[in-house]
Amino acid sequence: MLKKNIITGILVRNFDEALDFYTKKLGFVVVEDFPMGTDRWLTITAPGNQDSVLALHEARNEAETALIGKQMGGYPFLGIATDDCVGDYERMKARGVKFEGEPSVRPYGTGVMLEDLYGNKIFLDEEPAEAAVSA
Repeated sequence: MLKKNIITGILVRNFDEALDFYTKKLGFVVVEDFPMGTDRWLTITAPGNQDSVLALHEARNEAETALIGKQMGGYPFLGIATDDCVGDYERMKARGVKFEGEPSVRPYGTGVMLEDLYGNKIFLDEEPAEAAVSA
C-alpha cells in the first residue's frame, strides 16, 4: 500500500544557483548533498519537515534545459505550508523573491503564489486557524 510522497524533483540550470535561491531566499535547508559519479544528489526541505524533500536535478542536455521553469506550465509545482503566510511573504519579498500579488484570505486559508529563480510557480499556504485545530 502506498503511504506518502517523499521526493519531488525539479530541473535546475545550475545546482549552486538553485541551492542559493532555495536556502537563502526561501529558507529551505539542505538534507543531502553528495556526488554521485558525474552527477550530484542534492535534496532540500522546509525546516523541520520530516516527510518530503525537493530533489534538485541539474539539466544535462538541451531537451532538459528547455523544460527549466516550464515543467508544470502555469500551475504550481510545489505547495509550501506555513504558519505565517504574511510574515514569510514579507521576509521573502525583502530578499528579492518575485510574487504574484499579495497574500489573500480564501476559505481554504491565506495564500500567495511566488516564483523560483527560473519562473516555476510555488504556492505558499497558511491553513485557517480552525482547520489546524480540527486536524
